Amino acid sequence: MSTLVAASAGNVLVWIVWVVAVFSCLGSGIAVITFSNPFYSALALIGNLGSLAVMYLLLSAEFVAAAQVLVYAGAVVVMFLFVIAYVGPRRETPWSGGPSWQTVGAVGAAGALLVEIVVAVGMQANGSLHSDGRVGAAFGTPAWVGRVFLIDHLLAFEITSVVLLIAAVGGVILGSHTRRTA
Repeated sequence: MSTLVAASAGNVLVWIVWVVAVFSCLGSGIAVITFSNPFYSALALIGNLGSLAVMYLLLSAEFVAAAQVLVYAGAVVVMFLFVIAYVGPRRETPWSGGPSWQTVGAVGAAGALLVEIVVAVGMQANGSLHSDGRVGAAFGTPAWVGRVFLIDHLLAFEITSVVLLIAAVGGVILGSHTRRTA
């Protein structure tokens, strides 16, 4: 009987941690898009990535949680902070002159992503995405994740690295134009 009570208390603790992580993830995600200061948005993004890492830990994906914190919160957000510090504050208002083509494109891309999510959820509800695949003992290990990144999805991995490089170069170019005009 005491093991049943201990297991029940453990489940309650897991649910409490999960609920706190979910609400902190949602709150920090909303903060990322609502803060007017980009530095505070980047700090809120670190909180969002940390709460996602907690959820990965609850799923027993320790390696993915560590990679989430080290790679994204540790490296990518630091790169964002350097670009924000280098470019400096924007002086113009973002909505002057109506929506730009970037705004229209971003809304279109978000709409397409929403349609894709709805279709995937609908297919799952019909059972057409159901798979009877077995999970092996190597699933989730660093060797398995490395094989998936660097063999199975090498093209997507390299495209992501090129996009990040282009973003860094773009930040430097924007910063140099801002420094010349000021």
